[in-house]
Amino acid sequence: MELKKNVEAALNRQITHELEAWHVYLSISAYFETQSLLGMAKWMRKQADEEMKHAMKIFGYINERGGAVRLEALPAPPSSFSSPLSAFEAALAHEQKNTENIEKLADLAEAEGDKATVSFLKWFIDEQVEEEDSARRNVDLAKMCEGSKAALMQLDYMMGKRESSD
Repeated sequence: MELKKNVEAALNRQITHELEAWHVYLSISAYFETQSLLGMAKWMRKQADEEMKHAMKIFGYINERGGAVRLEALPAPPSSFSSPLSAFEAALAHEQKNTENIEKLADLAEAEGDKATVSFLKWFIDEQVEEEDSARRNVDLAKMCEGSKAALMQLDYMMGKRESSD
């Protein structure tokens, strides 16, 4: 069964959203590098890698269903933040928006009776629960560090221990 054009267009938009997340996380990683918070920078680069994998998963799905991938221009991500906390808050806001986008996409696929896409998107819906939880935890931990350079350094060290999710 071939993808309906409106579902294909929505999937292509979701690729753009995932690539935007990749772009945002790279930008946050660069910010952390400038602040000498190398553990946080590493954590964000790994998160960027995950977002690229998400985009490519949708890319492959569109092709498997006989659709056409159409890549769009990405907006410039924010390049500076007032604090590590504000960087983590930006990441959380981006994840919340991405969850909303995926849920709308799933609603469209369901309304169109596209059971294959509904099934495919279940992984993304479940993944967003994990993504938001992780982003929210980072915000909470950064809040705990406010005013304590020692706590911030400990958080940076801890985040640098993140392994790939492969």
